[in-house]
Amino acid sequence: MRPDSERIALLVAETALAAGVPPEGVQIVRSPYRICPLGAHVDHQLGEVTGMALDRALYLAFVPREEAAVSVRSRNFAGPVKFRFSDMPARPQGDWGDYLRGAVHALRRRGELRRGLTAIVDGGENVGGLSSSAAVGVAYLLALERANAIEVSPRENIELDRIIENEYIGLNNGLLDQSTILLSRRGRLMHLDCLTGKTELHECGARAELWIAVLYSGLQRQLSDTDYNRRVAECEEAARRLLEAEGMAPGPRPKLRSVPAEAFEKHQEALPETLRRRARHFFSEQRRVREGVVLWRAGDLAGFGRLVTESGQSSVENYECGNRYLRTAWAVLRDTPGMLGARFSGAGFRGCSIGLMAGPPDEGVGTDILRRYLEAHPDMDGKAEVTFCRPADGAGFVGIADCGMQNAE
Repeated sequence: MRPDSERIALLVAETALAAGVPPEGVQIVRSPYRICPLGAHVDHQLGEVTGMALDRALYLAFVPREEAAVSVRSRNFAGPVKFRFSDMPARPQGDWGDYLRGAVHALRRRGELRRGLTAIVDGGENVGGLSSSAAVGVAYLLALERANAIEVSPRENIELDRIIENEYIGLNNGLLDQSTILLSRRGRLMHLDCLTGKTELHECGARAELWIAVLYSGLQRQLSDTDYNRRVAECEEAARRLLEAEGMAPGPRPKLRSVPAEAFEKHQEALPETLRRRARHFFSEQRRVREGVVLWRAGDLAGFGRLVTESGQSSVENYECGNRYLRTAWAVLRDTPGMLGARFSGAGFRGCSIGLMAGPPDEGVGTDILRRYLEAHPDMDGKAEVTFCRPADGAGFVGIADCGMQNAE
């Protein structure tokens, strides 16, 4: 019996009832959450990143509708979201339905959507920092494509999810999250060049099984309400100044990837301190990504973990993200015996920190981690949580036979 089988079965039953169809008429999308071991905060600058999907996932159960309209309910947020495609707002409404609206907006770029959905989405609990926004965007895209018999490649869906987040929601992030969610394969490290779009999946040279400890801080806040977009603008300003100092044309929205590393070394002292820190993080993180891929393939998980911790340190000192809650979470995981490395997950302004382990956790480790965190932040009692995950495959459809029921396909 799969760990999520009861969750899937409940979703199927509820969706079948809502749509007035038998359970075998329900289809299910599994869209996993993700981590970025190395490559923090550089995808929006077209840098190189790494990622892997987790065995924690968002599930969307749906039934296609004959009309161009949707009725979607969330098990995590109040109120249904209902609209006809012809009446959909052109701008986000500030509620949980904006990612559904964004998916319709993105797909209508390809042509008319004739069929909608009756659906229920279950994101699980405490997933901030694991890219829940990209996971739900991908899930809506896959469901709408299936309902409308649209053939879309994973790489096309990466671009469609970028449209959801960049153009409809207004978040200036890169391609890391959706690429990891769509392209990951269990046990492999995804290496993505955000400039070229080239992706490689690397086998690990170690026999040890990688486990991921996730310490959820208890903080919940939308990225568009944080300093995320400000950091992106700071990186672009650093790129503009460095390119101009090197005698290169910066263009309208320059990226640090366009700056030669030697130009940063030559001109960094001319940058204001804040911009110098942002650029220093980018160039040092690029080095860590490249070194990390080599260590992963060689099976040196201890060396790989040390780079992950260095990434966390640079996120604090140079990128200057995080807050007292997340920094405590990072320090607790970093100092836990048996932890190979640790850093913030996601944008680093809310959500969680992650730690890497070579094998399953010993009994009581999760309880000890949570105790040490709550000693520093008792106000998060009942909100903070520790879970342990494994790497997993990317997004796709799940047959309802996985929960002991007849397969819809």
